[in-house]
Amino acid sequence: MTTSPPPQQVTGEEPRKRLHPLSPILHGAKSIAVVVAALSWQTLSQVGLERFAIVVLVLALGVVIFSLVGWLTTGYHVVGRELRISDGLIWRRNRAIPLERLQAVELRRPLLAQLTGLAELRLEVVGGGKTEAPLAYLTVRDAAGLRERLLALAGRSQAPERADGGAPAAAPVAPTLERPLLRVPNRQLVISQLLTPQAIFLPLGIAFVVTQTLLEAQWTFIGIASTMTAMAGVLLQPVRRVLQDWDFRLARDPGGRLVVRYGLLETRSQVVPLNRVQSVGVTWPLLWRARKWLHLRLDIAGYAGEPGRDSKRSDRLLPVGEFATARGLVWDVLPGVDLATLATTPPPARARWVHPFALRYLGAGLTPEVFVTRWGLFTREMSLVPYARLQSVRVVQGPVQRWLGLATVYADTAGGRSGEARDRDLAEAWALAEQLALRARLARGPARS
Repeated sequence: MTTSPPPQQVTGEEPRKRLHPLSPILHGAKSIAVVVAALSWQTLSQVGLERFAIVVLVLALGVVIFSLVGWLTTGYHVVGRELRISDGLIWRRNRAIPLERLQAVELRRPLLAQLTGLAELRLEVVGGGKTEAPLAYLTVRDAAGLRERLLALAGRSQAPERADGGAPAAAPVAPTLERPLLRVPNRQLVISQLLTPQAIFLPLGIAFVVTQTLLEAQWTFIGIASTMTAMAGVLLQPVRRVLQDWDFRLARDPGGRLVVRYGLLETRSQVVPLNRVQSVGVTWPLLWRARKWLHLRLDIAGYAGEPGRDSKRSDRLLPVGEFATARGLVWDVLPGVDLATLATTPPPARARWVHPFALRYLGAGLTPEVFVTRWGLFTREMSLVPYARLQSVRVVQGPVQRWLGLATVYADTAGGRSGEARDRDLAEAWALAEQLALRARLARGPARS
């Protein structure tokens, strides 16, 4: 009796998906706003209102058509443990993003996206100098479902497979039982930005300008416009920070990942696996110390941050808060690390030639879990680097340091920020570097063959 072999299953590939149909309109709206801003009031006065409107209409039509073509030629799908994105009409571009390199996934909702119920998904990968593969725009449900699926694949968990043996199906989006960690009061956030040098010295600057104008008894349009422009420029940074960090919330999801949500005009929701955190930074601004406030930041490998702004690739963990709150957060992110018991030792006394005023605020120390460094005279800072995140250790000597017998030890991480033990005794610097290298090897465990 002979039996025929079972029929082979045909392995299918997940079909390529498109972005939301409203994506061209949202992209076009942003481009049109830029075009209108570039056409100055001088252009309006030269050509007249009707011709100006015709020019704007033609340019808007061209932008919408261009955005529509981009939408028609853009698609994405998940193949195995890769996210593949293709775009371009004349020059086709195909990108394959290995999900094991995924560091964080952020869901952004600019104002127009909030009004239309859409969201933008951004991926941060190891070694990325900029955000990889921003998918703009998807529905909030689709974006959240895709984020969960990508994070699950990046964590090497099994996604449910299709019955026909094809590509893994997207897991259904269900409400997650998150554990809230923190919610920063908006009042505290506003007060913290009022306690900045820009806000403190702005009234003095305005009073000086008004006094000079009254004494000269001359009010000119150029003078008033210049004053208003200067005021807007000074206030721009504090206002931007308030808008960015509005309604700041932290939580832990059932998978142990950190969930960060914040923003007013643009809401952002970021999921960060804690094993991707390279270091934690603590900062005590001068004007905040009277209220005993500080802020915490996370250094995430591959996180590109805001284009053209902060190149340090860090993200917020606590925009403003008290020491007890920060202590609990540090313990939650770096288990076993107590912010209140971190001890450091200062450099030798001869380092005062290099730091005549700030020597007492410099320090470095080794705890069982992290490498601790501190510095700063007016704004005091501290860096906590887990040993398992160390990529390299350097001992650097400048000409003045060689003359004084000093050296600086750098403990580098994949995130681009490093722990820095400044101006240590040369013999101590080499011993510290040896200890850091040894503890890094022990923390990472035996090397894999």
